[in-house]
Amino acid sequence: MTTPTHQAASAGPRASAPARTAQRFLVGIAAIAALGGALFGYDTGVVSGALPFMERHFGLSSLSEGVITSALLIGAAFGSLAGGRMSDALGRRNSLLWAGAVFIGGALAVALAPTVPVMVVARFVLGLAVGSASVITPLYLSEIAPPAIRGRLVSFNSLMIVSGQLLAYLVNAVLAHWEAWRWMLGLAALPAVALFAGLFFLPDTPRWYLSKGRRDRAAEVLRRTLPADDIDAELARIDHARSLEADVRRGAWQELRTPWVRRLLLVGVGLAIVQQITGVNAVIYFAPKILAATGLGTDAAITATIAIGAISVLATALGMSLIDRVGRRPLLISGLAGMALALALLGAAFHLPHSPAVSFLVLGLMVLYMAFMQATLNTGVWLLLAEMFPLRVRGLAMGTAVFAMWLVNFAVALAFPVLLDAIGAGTTFWFFGVMCVLSLLFCKRYAPETKGLALEDLETELRRAATAR
Repeated sequence: MTTPTHQAASAGPRASAPARTAQRFLVGIAAIAALGGALFGYDTGVVSGALPFMERHFGLSSLSEGVITSALLIGAAFGSLAGGRMSDALGRRNSLLWAGAVFIGGALAVALAPTVPVMVVARFVLGLAVGSASVITPLYLSEIAPPAIRGRLVSFNSLMIVSGQLLAYLVNAVLAHWEAWRWMLGLAALPAVALFAGLFFLPDTPRWYLSKGRRDRAAEVLRRTLPADDIDAELARIDHARSLEADVRRGAWQELRTPWVRRLLLVGVGLAIVQQITGVNAVIYFAPKILAATGLGTDAAITATIAIGAISVLATALGMSLIDRVGRRPLLISGLAGMALALALLGAAFHLPHSPAVSFLVLGLMVLYMAFMQATLNTGVWLLLAEMFPLRVRGLAMGTAVFAMWLVNFAVALAFPVLLDAIGAGTTFWFFGVMCVLSLLFCKRYAPETKGLALEDLETELRRAATAR
């Protein structure tokens, strides 16, 4: 059996310029499905503005703050594990519907929680939806988009995550004047309702329809995204890919025992840990608390975090434009060097006497750190995790790495408030700076360069390099 030729290489201008109706259909899909990414960003970012007021309301200790913040993250870890399996059983769209329903219920439960234990459980449940959406949304977008625009459409989800965080910071700033922390948390239900309602108007993906024997329905969806002459070839390509996956899935766990594959998995898990251990989510979750430690008032600190959200959006867009020109390794190494410098200066700034000027210096250094992080490490790690594993174990290996990422995210969020009280903000950020230096050495030694290689060629190259080492 011959492998069907990828249509993007043979269809010419038609494949790269879909009809206007197809473009409208795809824009609608991206706008609705990527609400899952926006909710991911909002629910992880909004807690930064709510925590100062929750601390007063519930009388929270530093450990309690860490537990409330990290409860969502441990839920997301298990939600990410369940998301892939659920999407295979229920379908991509139906799984997103489930996640949307949990987003709605979880957001309302968090906003109305009368006690700290109820708040922790509610945020854990909300985390299940966040983790599921982090897996299902890019999967849905990648499977329904034509190959010619797949990269841009899937990358749009990453942009929506940081946009959701920016929206959370804006809402926090507006509502901080009234100390309306329950409204900050509960407003996440509105985009969740939009996601849930919008999904009723979207189809599932052709790949999933074919997996259930619904070939006519798969062809119907493809007619809305591809020229008519390309539909049969695309159906054949999906059938072929599915047959390969069916053959290899049975041996996926055994394949992980192969030395070169096991080495790649360890590198992937290492990259996932690097993305979190260098402190990004300490800034995202606790920015107002950090700024308040410099003497800035609570309302002003919450408003100032808007700059962090704005630079995250701009830096992510910049990173998306650079990644294919600069390469993965150079971007990671240069970004980690910039992050280490920003964190070293940030730690030093906390040893200066409190003043408005020092508060704005700290904010500026946090913005600089986030610019390096979002443009380089965040963009590069997610892309490498999607590229570097062989077909036989791609889903299993990436799921393992993402699970590790959420667990380290959980650990950082739990420990950061305790570290602030125990050793101070300056030393804490110097610790993250040391982690950046160690991560730079790790990336320089182990991170693969995947720029300009087809996935099949990349697998051969990575096998050769790992075996040689």
